[in-house]
Amino acid sequence: MESQSTARDGSAPVDVPYSLAASEVVALLGVDQERGISEREALERSERFGPNRLAEAPAVPIWRKLANQFRDLMIWILVVAAVISGALGEWIDSVAILAIVLLNGVIGFFQEERAGRALAALQKLSAPIAKAVRDGLPRMLPAGELVPGDVIELEAGDNIPADARLVQSFGVTVQEAALTGESVPVRKEAGAILAAGTPLGDRRNMVHMGTVAASGKARGIVVATGMGTELGRIARLLERHEPEPTPLQRRLAALGRVLIVITLAIVGVIFLLQVLRGGALIEAFMTAVSLAVAAVPEGLPAIVTVALALGLQRMVKRNALVRKLPSVETLGSVTVICSDKTGTLTRNEMTVQEVLAGGTRYRVTGTGYAPRGEFFMDGSSRTAEPDTAAATEDAAVDPSRAGDLRLALATGAWCNSARLVPEGDGEVAWKVIGDPTEGALIVAGLKAGVEIHDRGRSVVYEIPFDSERKAMSVVVRGGDGRTVLYTKGAPEIILDKCVAERVAGEVRPLSAERRQAILKTNGEMASRALRVLGLARRDDPPISPADDPESRLEFVGLVGMIDPPREEVREAVAKCRAAGIRPVMITGDHPATALAVARKLGMIAEGQRVVPGPELERMSDEQLARQVEGIAVYARASAEDKLRIVQAWRSRGEVVAMTGDGVNDAPAVRAADIGIAMGVTGTDVTKEASDMVLTDDNFASIVNAVEEGRGIFDNIQKVLQFLLSCNFGEILLMFAASLAGWPAPLLPIQLLWINLVTDGLPALALSLEPPEPDVMQRPPRPANESILSPRLGWNIAWQGVLVGFVGLAAFGFIYLRHADAERARAATFCVVVYAELLRALAARSPTRTLGELGLFTNPHLLLAIVVSGMLQASVAIMPWSQRVFGVPWHTPADWAMIVVLALTPVTAIEVGKLVLRRRLGPVAA
Repeated sequence: MESQSTARDGSAPVDVPYSLAASEVVALLGVDQERGISEREALERSERFGPNRLAEAPAVPIWRKLANQFRDLMIWILVVAAVISGALGEWIDSVAILAIVLLNGVIGFFQEERAGRALAALQKLSAPIAKAVRDGLPRMLPAGELVPGDVIELEAGDNIPADARLVQSFGVTVQEAALTGESVPVRKEAGAILAAGTPLGDRRNMVHMGTVAASGKARGIVVATGMGTELGRIARLLERHEPEPTPLQRRLAALGRVLIVITLAIVGVIFLLQVLRGGALIEAFMTAVSLAVAAVPEGLPAIVTVALALGLQRMVKRNALVRKLPSVETLGSVTVICSDKTGTLTRNEMTVQEVLAGGTRYRVTGTGYAPRGEFFMDGSSRTAEPDTAAATEDAAVDPSRAGDLRLALATGAWCNSARLVPEGDGEVAWKVIGDPTEGALIVAGLKAGVEIHDRGRSVVYEIPFDSERKAMSVVVRGGDGRTVLYTKGAPEIILDKCVAERVAGEVRPLSAERRQAILKTNGEMASRALRVLGLARRDDPPISPADDPESRLEFVGLVGMIDPPREEVREAVAKCRAAGIRPVMITGDHPATALAVARKLGMIAEGQRVVPGPELERMSDEQLARQVEGIAVYARASAEDKLRIVQAWRSRGEVVAMTGDGVNDAPAVRAADIGIAMGVTGTDVTKEASDMVLTDDNFASIVNAVEEGRGIFDNIQKVLQFLLSCNFGEILLMFAASLAGWPAPLLPIQLLWINLVTDGLPALALSLEPPEPDVMQRPPRPANESILSPRLGWNIAWQGVLVGFVGLAAFGFIYLRHADAERARAATFCVVVYAELLRALAARSPTRTLGELGLFTNPHLLLAIVVSGMLQASVAIMPWSQRVFGVPWHTPADWAMIVVLALTPVTAIEVGKLVLRRRLGPVAA
């Protein structure tokens, strides 16, 4: 890496950092390893080194995007026809047609631009986050804001956000396949000093952008960002690829191709009929081409993209960030939601309420993360211990004189990776950076005066928590040079590792009776929805984590903390059941705790049961698939269990959404139809594997996302129905008139204008329709159902017949009565435009009337109808536009007929909804 003091490519002024000691790198970068850099220094370095982003290919020029709107073959046939028409003296028609084609292209360009901007905004929201230390405080920053010299913290599951020299590492391995091709995670050591020229794959004191922390915890100093990283050097060799269309977009494109073939066939027949009845060849050709252009909904892909992008932005406001567009379609079909408990169903605001230490139970007061509270001894509930002095129930306790209590709280405070920091102005408020469970242990310790200093310098090594071991350990070196191991985890797991117990400062053998008594207390605490952790310690543990330091431990106590259920989740669970969606809880907590929370939230019904992890492990996959319907709660579940549960549900044909946060949850999240990562507590690996990220880790946000997903898909179907029925009506009108031997009821320019004013703004506004009130009272949409369902096809057909009928009625009434084709076309022109605009109001819902929806609940549609209607009115009454569009002045009788016929389709559709509902009921309708 070259030494550069003013590099804009992210390279830092440090030569080969892997060949230097960590302290030398820290000194060269001018960084305080504990406090990091200041915000002011970060801003200066950002100006100097540039953003921490890989360079992108230049954007497509606007002129090329605009030109892409005119690539369609039908458009160029129409342009050629317009030029020929002008050459034959019909220059007004020719210019007008070319102007409409140009205007149509400009509208399409702006629609695609809006969709692109919306998608870009979503991509920005899903940008990776890095954990950095600035001004001595931990910060969550967009990875793009990192600069050389930033101190970053890493743990299992994190994407490495930049190239960094490690300064601390505890059992760290990194998956570097993206850079080196090495499939096995590589172990990293902060203390290593390597020779200059060491190959990339052997630089074990470095981590690199684009790789993933597979295990352990580490702290590093950023030495290169953006294009100055090893990944950036590779990126220079890569070409930018266009994003792949979603399955929905591919199906719509396939549908469009089918429609083109059908339309061309019908248009060809109409052309022949017009020629056979003696019409001018050029006029018949122009009419046929214009009808083909108007009949194919070329704006549908752009409108669908806008509907998807804007719908996803609405989801973001409801705390659900969808990372993959195809997921929107799947959301509407979800039948099962498998959710973690802590933080998703509960508030994730842990508070320690009880401590069992030395055979005595203590009650702790105070709520939240403010380190203020008192301790009381509960004599009535303490476990039998003959040598423990009798205690008075609810007697206040001075923690400084309760050695067993302080030891338990010190164990929880040391065996910890969270931090408690002040926030806000005025009265000090507190927040936890890290796991809320660990934050609660720190707060409980501070209430007792137990405070940990110089943790970073005292910790010899850590054994991070993982879902298989269900434990975490830290080895600490004291001032006297002796080492102590502190461990916390699931009580039954911790007890299995213990051979003794600390009581009144003495180490006593842990008898079978004491084990049973402790487990009984654990069960009783868990039954009251307390989350219980076991605490243990060991003097002079092995110096290496490979020598099984988590054995022969001394039990020091239990800690019971409360994480209250979220108030909004109970309502969300009820909404799930009404929508035909089955909620399932999967948690690592004690079965009694899980059951208590499930009952409070209404997640367990009559005949359903709780299955603990050991029982689940004894089931075969076939047995689990048979029994999964009757299981509402899984307790003490591992990451492997989650994967099996997802597969069991999917084997029954269900569409499964699955939440996860840890790196071990990634396989289950990836295997689900909708993988959901926790945005607050989730690891980068889980987020990368997911289809959706919850920005508030709340179960209610999953249900909100399903609701929005159903609404988005509904809107796409509404747009599809509206556009295709409009186009079908126009084709039917022209075809029926040709069969009757009448002149063409619409001129080419009129057909193109209808396409412009009815297929543009109203269709786009329909894509912004809010979800219908009953969207979560319907069963999930079948996953294999075509986007053009039989019901949708029927609605397109009969509504198209309505539009074609009123247009034909207008033309026939005047043409047969007055033998005036121009006047008949003018009336037909207005009837078709206004009928389609008014019908957009009925297209808002297939079952609910406009009065039930509310006229003003989609103001965008009202504005679109008003604007389009005024444009049509100007065409009908302005003298210059009358000449261009061939529209003579309408008589009052003509206007009366236009109004009646234009109102006919929307009235028939609204009445049809009421009749259908009365006959079939609201759900079936």
